[in-house]
Amino acid sequence: MWEGRDPMELANPGAFRADPELVWRFYAWRRSQAAAAEPNPGHRALAALERERQDFLLVTQNVDGLHERAGSSRMVRLHGTLWRLRCVGCRREFDDARTDLGELPPRCSCGGLLRPCVVWFGESLPVDALMQADRAADRAAVVLVAGTSSMVYPAAGLPGAARAAGAYVVEINPEPALPGCDVDERLAGPSGALLPRVVEAAGISLAGSS
Repeated sequence: MWEGRDPMELANPGAFRADPELVWRFYAWRRSQAAAAEPNPGHRALAALERERQDFLLVTQNVDGLHERAGSSRMVRLHGTLWRLRCVGCRREFDDARTDLGELPPRCSCGGLLRPCVVWFGESLPVDALMQADRAADRAAVVLVAGTSSMVYPAAGLPGAARAAGAYVVEINPEPALPGCDVDERLAGPSGALLPRVVEAAGISLAGSS
């Protein structure tokens, strides 16, 4: 909840058209919360895995930027990022890491309203990002599914597609979220605690991880 509102009421195109200042107050708060957070050991474990395995790809629904701050770079952001803005007028996109955007809603140099480059409820995922994730799922030997409710499609369909293509799928979650037909092994617990153990068990040192 944010100011007594369900975020689903705000994270959609209709809400932005009706009251862009209200939606931007919500997203300014989200940006400040994300900026104050730090990557956890799970974020850092994935970054270490990327450094050791050239065939590793991180497909994330997270928009907070913590993966990047942990050192990950080979990633597909299915739902975009809080730290990139897009003009609804000229369609220009650019990164903006400021925690204070000044007067809300912010505007582009062309005068158009700016919006966060995130996928809102009712919007489609970026085609290029989804195609890249689909290709990775089709080619993967091992898939780690960590810290997700597996409720939002089409992202939630990737583990099942990967397993159907021959991947060994491991779910890392406090509670099961994937159907049994989509998973080979379950590790019960938070991803921040278990991902470092999985990566170290694969012979990858976490020493020096940022």
